[in-house]
Amino acid sequence: MGAILSAFFVAACFAPLLFRFLGRNAFLLLAAVPLTGLIFSIIQAPDVLAGRPPWELYDWLPVLDMSIIFRMDTLSWILTLMVTGVGALVFLYCARYFNERDPGLGGFAANLTAFAGMMYGLVLADELLVLFMFWEGTTVFSYLLIGFSSTRQQSRRAALQALVVTTFGGLIMLVGMLILSHEYGTGRISDIASRGYLEGNVVVAIAMYLILIGAISKSALVPFHFWLPGAMAAPTPVSAYLHAAAMVKAGIFLILRFAPSFYTMPGWVPVLVTVGVGTMLIGAWQALREFDLKLVLAYGTVSQLGFLTAVSAFGTRGVTVAALAMLVSHALFKSTLFLTVGIIDHAVGTRDLRKLSGYGKRDPWLAGVGILAAASMAGVPPLYGFVAKEAVVETILATQSKAGYIALAGIFLGSVMTVGYAWRFVYGAFATKENVEPVSGHSTSNLLMVSPIILAVSLTILGPLSFVLNGPFDAYTHDLSGHAYSLALWHGFTPALAISGAIFAVGAVLIYAGPYVSQFQSHMPTIIDFSRAYSRIMQGLVATAAYVTSRTQRGSMPFYQSVIYAVAIGGMGITLLANNSWGVLPEFAQSWGQVAVAAIIIPAALAATVAKKRFQAVVIVGVTGYGMVAFFAMQGAPDLALTQALVETITIVVFILVLRRLPVDMAGDPSKNFSPPIRAIIGASFGLLMMVGVVVAMGNRIHTPVSDMWGELAYNVGHGKNIVNVALVDIRAWDTMGELSVVVVAATGIASLIFVQSREQKLQRVKLPSHVTSGLGRFTVPVADELAPKAADEKADETSSKQESKRNAWLMAGRTLDPRHRSIMLEVLVRLVFHAMLVLSVYLLFAGHNAPGGGFAAGLVAGLALTVRYLAGGRFELAEAAVFDAGRLLGLGLAVVIVTALGGLLWGDAVLQSEYWSTTLPILGDLSFGTSTLFDIGVYFVVMGLMLDILRSLGAEVDRHQEADEQRLAEVLAEGDEQADKRKLSAIMGRIDSLRSRTGRRGDGL
Repeated sequence: MGAILSAFFVAACFAPLLFRFLGRNAFLLLAAVPLTGLIFSIIQAPDVLAGRPPWELYDWLPVLDMSIIFRMDTLSWILTLMVTGVGALVFLYCARYFNERDPGLGGFAANLTAFAGMMYGLVLADELLVLFMFWEGTTVFSYLLIGFSSTRQQSRRAALQALVVTTFGGLIMLVGMLILSHEYGTGRISDIASRGYLEGNVVVAIAMYLILIGAISKSALVPFHFWLPGAMAAPTPVSAYLHAAAMVKAGIFLILRFAPSFYTMPGWVPVLVTVGVGTMLIGAWQALREFDLKLVLAYGTVSQLGFLTAVSAFGTRGVTVAALAMLVSHALFKSTLFLTVGIIDHAVGTRDLRKLSGYGKRDPWLAGVGILAAASMAGVPPLYGFVAKEAVVETILATQSKAGYIALAGIFLGSVMTVGYAWRFVYGAFATKENVEPVSGHSTSNLLMVSPIILAVSLTILGPLSFVLNGPFDAYTHDLSGHAYSLALWHGFTPALAISGAIFAVGAVLIYAGPYVSQFQSHMPTIIDFSRAYSRIMQGLVATAAYVTSRTQRGSMPFYQSVIYAVAIGGMGITLLANNSWGVLPEFAQSWGQVAVAAIIIPAALAATVAKKRFQAVVIVGVTGYGMVAFFAMQGAPDLALTQALVETITIVVFILVLRRLPVDMAGDPSKNFSPPIRAIIGASFGLLMMVGVVVAMGNRIHTPVSDMWGELAYNVGHGKNIVNVALVDIRAWDTMGELSVVVVAATGIASLIFVQSREQKLQRVKLPSHVTSGLGRFTVPVADELAPKAADEKADETSSKQESKRNAWLMAGRTLDPRHRSIMLEVLVRLVFHAMLVLSVYLLFAGHNAPGGGFAAGLVAGLALTVRYLAGGRFELAEAAVFDAGRLLGLGLAVVIVTALGGLLWGDAVLQSEYWSTTLPILGDLSFGTSTLFDIGVYFVVMGLMLDILRSLGAEVDRHQEADEQRLAEVLAEGDEQADKRKLSAIMGRIDSLRSRTGRRGDGL
């Protein structure tokens, strides 16, 4: 199971590459992944049906007793057949539904494959938090699939609406899952289900209702049903898979998973029956009003999901069999119908049933497929839909309960309307209508017809052969309470058959009275427009956010900091006052070296508070940082000292890069800030409070610090002498993974603030005139001299360039700099130390396990090497030094870290578990290598990518903006000078004309 699941995500990663070479035919290759999953599930059938569900366990966080557990019981087995079987047919369908020219097809296929993997993992997960991760994974990928046509506002809005609604329900569900895990002492779903509802436990009931909110939002039930019709903006294969056979079934799956154990919980059946019946009626009523075939099916899907919810709620043996039968039936007929609509839209370019006429004659095969699927949806015998619906009616009648009769009444009315909108679909799609031009369009590919035909044939065959499903369904329900039920096409003359006949009779009347019903619907007021309510809620949230932001985000950093510090003072101050044990008095100092460091840091910190210039403040703050370097070194922490020195240097460089575009003085709007005395009081209070808090915390330790064991763990378990580095890549590697994710997000945020269009634009390489390229070796790019500096005296500049070309250039881009900003000494120094710094970074990377260094420090050194190249030669020199893309470097580093983490499952039994190999080689001696080194290499790439992104954003891109600003300013000044010259010339000509006129009157010549 784990291998099949991994195959989905591996295929998703390679999907864009496959589409480069195979085009849309790559869908055929990707279809092999769900097809393999289908075959695997079929092979597991004997064990599953015999009550021996296969399961796999992967340690995730063993210390917290958290594991990734997959378990294929009968319910999961049925769902995997649906997910993989329908999924393979949808991939096959996509191979001819899309055109070769459709943009972003590789990304779409990757998202669809990853979604299939998420859904596969969801139905197999036997641990609540693991299920939640896959649950949210389906939400994210459905958002990407619904918004595939990103240039259309409707698609973006529908995708965001689906994301917000389902994520809202998912987060509420997470709270319920955490409560449920705490109450049962385990997150194993099978264990919780086996123990059942804890009678009288209100907390468990609350937790289950919170979980039901997630299920209701996912399966588009009232009041969250409005997101599903909106999601029809997605391509039709997405609608057929996500919104008919897969994602919307997740909520139903969750209800079926817990119903047999929790249906006795107070309110479980009434709540779900009410929600289910209400959804069925609202969806069916709306389906009778729509003119878009996809919207008719969308609201029909909403109605059928309500039907499934009402049936799944009971949890007894017979009704659960009927619910499973209906679940399979719905997946088959609704996916068939969506694929049918996709073919119609693909062929004639419209889904409006008022414009469709004669399509049944044009394509009788497709008409037959659509009619069979619609008839199964309406419950027409001998199709499988009739068998499933009759099973529902008969088993609910057998409950002989008030909730059962209410559900039956709602199902009767909903089924009548189902007959109505099934006929509406068939007539609208395939009938020949008066006063409507027959449709015309291109022919349909035979491969496009394969998937709906297979599904329609399945619906037809399963009707008479429905008894073959009794084995799988009974395997899931044989331990449940209540009467058993066996599926069959003919049960004799039963009350259920009479009710089915009444449904068709009333449905026929509804079809006959269709025009009157439509007129009645048009005059009916909309009591609650859920979609409009959602829009108003979102508008209210935006307005509230804007109001709060305008009151709190005042554009003043001192104000923000003062508020944060004030809240911290209040919270920590109350805690300290309530503390009864104050520990021991602190020591003044442990050595005179600490006193010396304090004598440097304290005055520098005070000076920073009164600095008026930005650059002055940065330098002073840097003094405090380097003071900490000395402190760490004296305390015997060289690794921390090295890291602190590098971080402080990088920080100063970044500050300076930013300050170039800011005013020199730190003047601000006094009205936005607290007064200096208040800020001084807040700052002093916060500092004093932190000192007291540290003293109290250290003086009240009652347990041995876990850090006391780190030395032994680092040496014996991590095989390293550098405790800091071993902790980062081994002992606390989960923390490091989270921090690396933050680093990637930070790099992306920095770039997005600076780059106007796309952060993926390449750095501009240096371009020099051909006569200046002698001696530049492999860096030479002989092109036009548009970037050569322009001196006032062109002749002197040309002579200087010819003289300079006789000797080698120290840096490639040195000659692109303005002579006023160029330092030959700096270029020489950088040329000498750059490669040495890169070699040093590699040394620190591999030596860090046993000596000061590691991936983080090594990445910073490599980043500093790029920094000095940029400072010496500008943005063109940075382009020559870093020919690789920062985004790809960040992605590569994160990928190496993740692969190494998952590799722990291959060479160990837990994620992030390390493995070490030792050997002795001639000359080299003893060698030891651990997988944590690979993790460190990933850290190295991520940190170097961050540094490069900072230099590209705050350095090169800001330079480019500044050059553009200066060029525009020069153009404005030149235009101003030209206008001034014209005004002067006009004044002179005016004086000449005046003189001519005067001399002419006197008769004298000019």
